[in-house]
This record gives sequence, structure tokens and C-alpha cells, in this order.
Amino acid sequence: MKKFFTTIFCIVLLADAFAQDPHFSQFFASPLTLNPAYTGKFNGSFRVTGNYRNQWPEINKAFITSTGSVDFQILKNKLSYTDAWGVGLMGYTDNSANGAVKFNYAGLSTAYHKALDEDGYNQIGVGFQVVYANMLVNTSNLKFEDQLTSAGFTGVTSEVFNNPSGLKSNYIDVNAGVLYSGSSSDKNYYYAGVSLYHVSRPKQSFKGANYLLNMRTTIHGGGYFEMSDNTTLHVSALQSFQGGAQETILGGAVEFNISGAQEEKTTSFYAGAWMRLKDAIIPYIGLEYNDFRFGFTYDVNTSSLKTASQKKGGLEISLIYNHRPNTEKSIRCPKF
Repeated sequence: MKKFFTTIFCIVLLADAFAQDPHFSQFFASPLTLNPAYTGKFNGSFRVTGNYRNQWPEINKAFITSTGSVDFQILKNKLSYTDAWGVGLMGYTDNSANGAVKFNYAGLSTAYHKALDEDGYNQIGVGFQVVYANMLVNTSNLKFEDQLTSAGFTGVTSEVFNNPSGLKSNYIDVNAGVLYSGSSSDKNYYYAGVSLYHVSRPKQSFKGANYLLNMRTTIHGGGYFEMSDNTTLHVSALQSFQGGAQETILGGAVEFNISGAQEEKTTSFYAGAWMRLKDAIIPYIGLEYNDFRFGFTYDVNTSSLKTASQKKGGLEISLIYNHRPNTEKSIRCPKF
């Protein structure tokens, strides 16, 4: 038992020291886990977003991350026509080893977007997010050596857990971010932001040991540029730092408008790819129909891990619903 707890504790410490938070290859399609300043930054009444990632699907439920969020704008009739104030709710879960280790998060975020010109084409937004986090080691899903038989892990373990509450941890977290967005004409749009997660450096406790969660800093940006009446190039990039780890993703996709350039609610097909440097190539396809946008990616591993993973990485799906009644004022915002 002592060896088990020592092993688990070391794994948690190593993860905190060298690894990053759960993340998505389609970072551009998960706004409230990327930057709280994205809250309310969309053209419509409300936005519902869902993301699902299965890392290494060949290994049964090795790492599965899911998130869902909803955000909307408030006090529309009391603010300047060029400003917006958003409020959002976010929840996501990260399960490892077939649910043996679970992290669950629930957050409330808000952001104010202030126009920098009289038309509102350039804006600066500042956002904050408060998150409740919970960690659980589910002992019923753990497997031990003494359970191994000729038929698999079908035996009964001699391990006894006298204090299940010691396998839980929870804390309150604070995140913040800033986002600039603008355009020089009706045919382009660009944005850049910085987000800081774990600003409060929350303390995690596990079996009587305490340690501080490393702050995560993310710099991101992108834009879209009209190439013709029916094609638009979308590009985005991200650089993230946490503890001793860092992540760089960059790439883009071409949008093909198949419903006509004059339609307000378009039908478009997307094709492109992103790259996580020193790790994976990420082909992307997407479909936009009226208020729905769907995206699919699959990481193709290119790092030294490709021998073990057989170049297979993470399957990821995103779905965004952006309710846009015709009576709503138009707000220029990131497309994804």
C-alpha cells in the first residue's frame, strides 16, 4: 500500500512539474478553455460549444477529454452599440487510464469588449474566469499485479484502501486574459490574445502533501483573409508555457463557401492542417451549415513516440452552435 501511494504521488508531482493542462488540437474551437476574454465574443444571441478528444484511441480510454460551454451577451440595450459584455459557463472533464484518474472542472467567466473606434471594427477585451476543480483517483478502476491471471486482470487484489477521501482533491482557480481584434477592410479580420491560467497558483493536496499548480501562459492569434468571392483563408497559432513544458501549434484552413457569397447564413466546407511542432501533424476538415460549425481532426504523431504509437495520435471533434437571429447587431469576431 505504501508503495502504491508513493508511486501515485510521484506521478502527480511529475505531471505538475513537466506536463501541461489538458488541451485541444482544435484550440480555436474551444474559446472558454483558451482565453476567458473570448466570453461573449461572437455574432449572435448565444453560443454553445462542445469538444471531445480521445488521445491514443488504440489504447482503451487512455486519455479522454471533453468540454462544454455556453456564453451570451448581457445589457445589450444599455451599452454602446460598439461594445459588448459577455458571461459564460464552462465545464470539462479529463479522464485517464480508463477513468482511474479523473479531473473535473466547472467555471464561470465574464469579459468586456470595448471598441477602439466609432464603428467598433477594432476592439480590446478583458476577461476573468473562476473555476472549481476536483481530482479523484477511482480505486475500483485500478489494476494490480496480484489480480493478473491467465484470463487477464480477473483476480482479487489484496490492496485495501482505508481512507478513500484521501484520494480526492479540490480547489478554486482564477484565470484571466486579454484579446485584441480588428480589421482594415471588409475582406480581412485579425486577432491576438494572451491568457493566464492558474493565476492564483492554487494549492493541491493529496495524501497530506501540498503543492502549487504551475501557471499556464498562452499567446495566441490568427485571422481570416478573403481570397475570392467564395474562398477565405483562416490561419491561427498558439504558444503555451507551463512549468517546464511548452507547446507550439500553427496552421490554417481554406473555407469554400458553397451557398453563395451573399447569403447571411452560409454553408461552407473547410479543409486544412495544423502542426504541433516536434510532435504531430493535424489534418482538419470542417463543415458550417447555418448556425452550426463542425470540425474533425486526427493527430498524426511525428515525434520519437511514433514508434510506440504507430504514428497514431488523438481523434478530436468540435461542434459550435451560434444562434444568430436577423435582428441581432453584427459583431466582427473570430470565425472559429
